[in-house]
Amino acid sequence: MRDGTELAATLYLPADLAEPVPAVLEYLPYRKDDAMAVRDYELYSYLTRHGYAGARVDIRGTGASGGRRPDGEYTEQEQQDAEDVIAWLAGQQWCTGAVGMWGISWGGFNAIQVALRRPPALKAIIAVDASDDLFHDDVHYIDGLLHIDEYALMIDHMNALPPAPEFPVDEQTLARRFDSPPWLANWLVQQQDGPYWRRGSLRPDYGRLTVPAFLVAGWYDGYRDSVPRMLANATAPVRVLIGPWNHTFPHNAQPGPAIEWRADAVRWWDRWLKDADNGIAAEPPVTVYVRDWHPPDVGLRRIPGRWRTERALPPERAVYQAWHCGPDRDLLREAPPDGSVRLRYVPSAGAEAGNWWGELTVDQRGADALSLVFDTRPLAEDLEILGFPLVEISGYADARPLHWFGRLCDVAPDGEVTLVTGGGRAGRPDPMRDAGSLPGGPPPATAAVAAERQAARAPSGDVARLPLELHVTSWVFPRGHRIRLALSNAMWPMIWPTPWQATATVLLGGRGTRLVLPVVPKAARDEPVSSDLVFSEPVFSEPAAAELPPGTRSWGEMVPVRWNVLRDDTGAASIWWRGASGTQFPWGRVTDDEYMRYDVRDADPAAASAHGEAHTEVHLDGRLLTLTSVLDVDSDAESLRYRFRRELRQDGTVIRERCWQHSYRRDGH
Repeated sequence: MRDGTELAATLYLPADLAEPVPAVLEYLPYRKDDAMAVRDYELYSYLTRHGYAGARVDIRGTGASGGRRPDGEYTEQEQQDAEDVIAWLAGQQWCTGAVGMWGISWGGFNAIQVALRRPPALKAIIAVDASDDLFHDDVHYIDGLLHIDEYALMIDHMNALPPAPEFPVDEQTLARRFDSPPWLANWLVQQQDGPYWRRGSLRPDYGRLTVPAFLVAGWYDGYRDSVPRMLANATAPVRVLIGPWNHTFPHNAQPGPAIEWRADAVRWWDRWLKDADNGIAAEPPVTVYVRDWHPPDVGLRRIPGRWRTERALPPERAVYQAWHCGPDRDLLREAPPDGSVRLRYVPSAGAEAGNWWGELTVDQRGADALSLVFDTRPLAEDLEILGFPLVEISGYADARPLHWFGRLCDVAPDGEVTLVTGGGRAGRPDPMRDAGSLPGGPPPATAAVAAERQAARAPSGDVARLPLELHVTSWVFPRGHRIRLALSNAMWPMIWPTPWQATATVLLGGRGTRLVLPVVPKAARDEPVSSDLVFSEPVFSEPAAAELPPGTRSWGEMVPVRWNVLRDDTGAASIWWRGASGTQFPWGRVTDDEYMRYDVRDADPAAASAHGEAHTEVHLDGRLLTLTSVLDVDSDAESLRYRFRRELRQDGTVIRERCWQHSYRRDGH
């Protein structure tokens, strides 16, 4: 780097390299030499067979890279280093001078962010499961609301480990890694949107993205909203692929169908890194998987549906269809008489909706029992939606702060309830979300509704009409099924509960609460309705067989999918998850296990808590390292309290331990 710090890279080069090739960079803090080694080998072996070099680089102070670990994600130092790495790659004798940047999650985030800096050699990016908005659509404040999950434990645990495969425990290494303060402490200080989060966010100034971007997302991933926003608003060429996946690459996705998406990635790189005139720029920019109904099942292996190409997302032919909440808990096309219904705040409600609007979920009837539910009559014909559903909430509450949540569900004739999408928001105006819809978002409110949002006030002083944008989705409600809107003021444990018991009033009638759906008309669903619409059914090949690095094998699963829930008669609720995984390397064995637990009491929501434990064993020749981390977050009505403890043992003897404790004033959460 320009300051002399050395970053560690694994270079994947074509075996038959006879002339220079473009390079593709992935830039992460996720330990390329152990935690990600198996995944990286599979990903880059495909790339090298198609005439590209891959560069997998550890961020400064993480993995095998030198320097002191940065004090958080997406820092100025991280992005400056990325510019130096790109320039270094472009200058290598085996490189043509053209560089692309790609990645999933963190690697997608910083690909977008580095593209905004426009380094000369960076010609294009591919961002998988990434976000344009670090406050509203990231893992720390989902929908702008406080979220504590496994990532908050994992990232501060993993980055305390010494570099593989030597795992030195000298004073300098431990001071830079083990003694580095945990990042969650920084995020809890920043409880509202502002400069801290905007520094790494593309939204709302999309004109800054001038580098061509291929965006990949999944209907079961929590970061999918950025894709239609970037498609609609960026000035650079944008290509979109959205499939039936969660937070994973599409070639090894579960649920499936998994596809060999890397073939499209190579075509993208060919166009922008090799200047190949391969026709990709003339194709419809959007490829989406249209989801058909499926039962609520977290173990589902394949999502029913079909592929379709589009020119825009939501499609221009979409019709925004309003359904009004009625007094008989019904959804009506015509507005009912004015009225109201009461909604009691149940802090433990929402466990059935999952961890972050980004996974398969169980039957929603458990969450519905603690929510205010409105249903349509059984549908007379199939109804397809594609885009952002919107709930316009008209109501007020007798306590603040109080959040609002909406779940859009499909009710089968046998009573099973499948979650289609959902969303949440604070019960106060949000400048980023309420200033008016950008293209690619939900339909703008009418002038009358906009005026009501400013003028209508509840007795408590809260704004009485709030737009609640649900996360972008695709779904076909079958004939005979019912559409359900479920409203609540809690989504636990996804969102930290607000501290006060409360009752909300939801208004009905012409100015009352309603659901607006982006409906694809049946007549225009799969056939063009004008000459500027092009439909096709993409055909994807099966994923290439996985390749493992020599001498390695992996086992286990570290994904919080199946949770245990316990409720008692007093209104106390607990939910917990445990996962374990391991990898055998030629130089040793690494095993990991994690545990997360959340507790809340309906009678005292202020006293919520989250507890996490992470444990890693590194088995080396004649040496055993054991790292343990313990995370505790709890609260009262005024404060959030945070504690993080690390312990490192060598051959059973404690050689280092550290503990951090902080208390933060609650700021609207």
